[in-house]
Amino acid sequence: MEGKYDYDVIVVGAGPGGSSCAALLGKKGYNVLLIDKAKFPRDKTCGDAVSGKSLRVLRELGIDKQIEKVQHAPVRGVIFSSPKGVQIDIPFRGKTYEGDREPGYCCKRIYMDNIFFTTAKKTKGVKTLEEFQVTGPIMEGQQIIGVKGVYVKSKKPDEFRAKLIVGADGAHSVLARKTGCVTTPDPKHSCAAVRGYYKGVSGPEDRIELHFIDEVLPGYFWIFPVGNGEHNIGLGMLIKDMQGRHVNLKGLMLNAIKTNPLFKERFKNAKPSSEIRAWNLPLGSYRQKVHGPGYLLLGDAASLVDPFTGEGMGNATASAKIASEIIDQAFRVDNFSENMLSQYSENLWAELGSELKTSYNLQRAGKWKFLLNLVIDKAAKKPEVREFIGGTFTNEEAKRELYSPMFYIKLLLT
Repeated sequence: MEGKYDYDVIVVGAGPGGSSCAALLGKKGYNVLLIDKAKFPRDKTCGDAVSGKSLRVLRELGIDKQIEKVQHAPVRGVIFSSPKGVQIDIPFRGKTYEGDREPGYCCKRIYMDNIFFTTAKKTKGVKTLEEFQVTGPIMEGQQIIGVKGVYVKSKKPDEFRAKLIVGADGAHSVLARKTGCVTTPDPKHSCAAVRGYYKGVSGPEDRIELHFIDEVLPGYFWIFPVGNGEHNIGLGMLIKDMQGRHVNLKGLMLNAIKTNPLFKERFKNAKPSSEIRAWNLPLGSYRQKVHGPGYLLLGDAASLVDPFTGEGMGNATASAKIASEIIDQAFRVDNFSENMLSQYSENLWAELGSELKTSYNLQRAGKWKFLLNLVIDKAAKKPEVREFIGGTFTNEEAKRELYSPMFYIKLLLT
């Protein structure tokens, strides 16, 4: 390694995206520093769903079975309810790709993120640095060549240099802001959410539930099992809509639990097992700049949260996989220019762009109550419609058709 560099790659943020990227690079033989401001294990406010995309990266790292060693819930289907209160239960068909795993899981992020982080920490070539707050990049001309920051406890400053910097530091990414990739979050492309854990909620333990209640459209109220009789309860709404309605998300959530006919009996004996916490989700409904001279951005730092489901871990790990491949190519030719790293953006949008666009269209369609009522009414009566909706969770073509006007014309005629 050249004298002025401490590492080949520095990854800022040790969540699923950052830790996956660090581990994948370590397995390729690179010398990586993985930095996080927190001390692991640490909690992260989230819906806790673990999608097929995350499972693929977990399998590549050889750690997919570790989910089953911590508190978790298998996800074997989804329950939807319409604004007028009609419910449908759609089982997922079969197992996952290997045929021996559940279709999905819900797992608290305090456990899930620690699995990713511990894996990176154990990977040869990866050094971890916890409780270090990155405050900005180190520049050489227009090129980022390192990061500077302070140790959280001592406030002592320090800096580290590498040929390439990966920003995986979340929705409030320092690197995304300091590089000008993000300035002020756009209320049309940002979501606010609240969640709390409850014990004693009655109902299924192997279903994720998405309830389209009037108060939060085009968002939804969710009930996700996380194992041991505990559920992740929350709701999310576009910040643009929140500003227009002057709503209090925590108040909406508590009111839904107490008064909505679908929930009040189910929560009759339920008790909170955590405080209710809020967070922001940078949605992938527009294409943020995600690379520049000497750096790449992953996951929430790259605004890759699914605009319809609000799920971010899957796209974070998918972007980590793509980034590790492009970084490997850059080192092979010793070129870390903006032009070279543009291949990351091209590959990222080639893999995720169509899906994110479809999800954005579905999010916008979700504001129309009559469409949600129509689809769920028909699905309640017709197994083939239920089967089709279930397929949208694994089939991109089916998801696109769900936004097609012809789909709704067919529904009206059946």
